[in-house]
Amino acid sequence: MPRRARLTLANVPLHLIQRGNNRQACFFAEEDYRSYLEWLTEYAGKAGCQVHAYVLMTNHVHLLLSADRTESAGELMKALGQRYVQYVNRTYQRSGTLWEGRFRSCLIQEEDYLLACQRYIELNPVRAGMVAHPAEYRWSSYGVNAQGEADALVKPHSLYVALGLDNAGRQMAYRELFRDELEPGLMGEIRRATNGNFVLGNERFAAQISAAVGRRATPGKPGRPRKIEEPKSSNLFLT
Repeated sequence: MPRRARLTLANVPLHLIQRGNNRQACFFAEEDYRSYLEWLTEYAGKAGCQVHAYVLMTNHVHLLLSADRTESAGELMKALGQRYVQYVNRTYQRSGTLWEGRFRSCLIQEEDYLLACQRYIELNPVRAGMVAHPAEYRWSSYGVNAQGEADALVKPHSLYVALGLDNAGRQMAYRELFRDELEPGLMGEIRRATNGNFVLGNERFAAQISAAVGRRATPGKPGRPRKIEEPKSSNLFLT
């Protein structure tokens, strides 16, 4: 069975996950993280992608980005993945697959879910028990979005910009978002949409995306379609 085409649209935010093969590690030393981020910055610019948030975990990567073209995210991840695999194989004298395959992704409804998805991404190290607070983790965008650290990679989304009148106000407002934990139901929505390549948003947003891409953008109902029974007599008129 052919695999489903990925849902992508220009200028609609995309949350994506790239995992190590069999959930094995893909970062082994500090230089690996630095190299990946350097090439992510380079290839995002070339592909026309604006990265709003990221986290590099030991065995997977989360990105939140907007793309200038439908093909931009795929072009970015292909070029970045190949460059990084070559680096890892050369550095650690290994061969074979590093990534599990295609990255997983979902289109995001901006007004209701974008900032929640940023928090979901930057809270990953906390949920994993690696740190007590996202500010303690070096390999994420939290330092940029919440503390004003310089990073050429991160491009703020308009909803983030609207959090305050200046950088200090935005950073303070953003830090306030992290006072409360994400609701388990919301985290479940994000995971289901991303792993299933569906949309993350309300019914109206899903309908808009479905119309734009020409196919279903939400999970189908389980089970086989109901069989439509033929009338027992051709003399029956159906109304």
